[in-house]
Amino acid sequence: MVIHEKSRTFACYYDVSYPFAMKVFLISYDLRKVGQNYAPLYDAIKSLSSDWQHPMESVWFVKVSDDVFAQAIFDTLKPALDDNDSLLILNVNNINDKQGWMPKTFWSWLG
Repeated sequence: MVIHEKSRTFACYYDVSYPFAMKVFLISYDLRKVGQNYAPLYDAIKSLSSDWQHPMESVWFVKVSDDVFAQAIFDTLKPALDDNDSLLILNVNNINDKQGWMPKTFWSWLG
C-alpha cells in the first residue's frame, strides 16, 4: 500500500509494504571488451538485493535499504568490470515522475 502525505511545506510518498525505508538505484553499464563475460557483474548486482529488475540489456533497477549509498554499490560492482568499461549508478529519488516503454511487470514492480 502506498501512503501519500502532504502539508504546506512538503510531500512524502512511501510504500508501507516494506518494514523500513527503501531506495531504488538504477544501474547501467557498457562492457566494452568483445566477448565479455557478464556473469560476474550479474552476480554482483544480484548480491545487492533480492528485489531487482533487469528490464533492458544493460539496465538494472535494485531496491535496497535506505542506508545503502551509490559508493557502496560501486565498490561491490567494480571488481567485475574492466578498466575500459562504463558504469552509472543513480539513486532514483522520485519514482512517481516516470515515463517509458517498458514491460507492464516492470512498472508494477517499480510502483
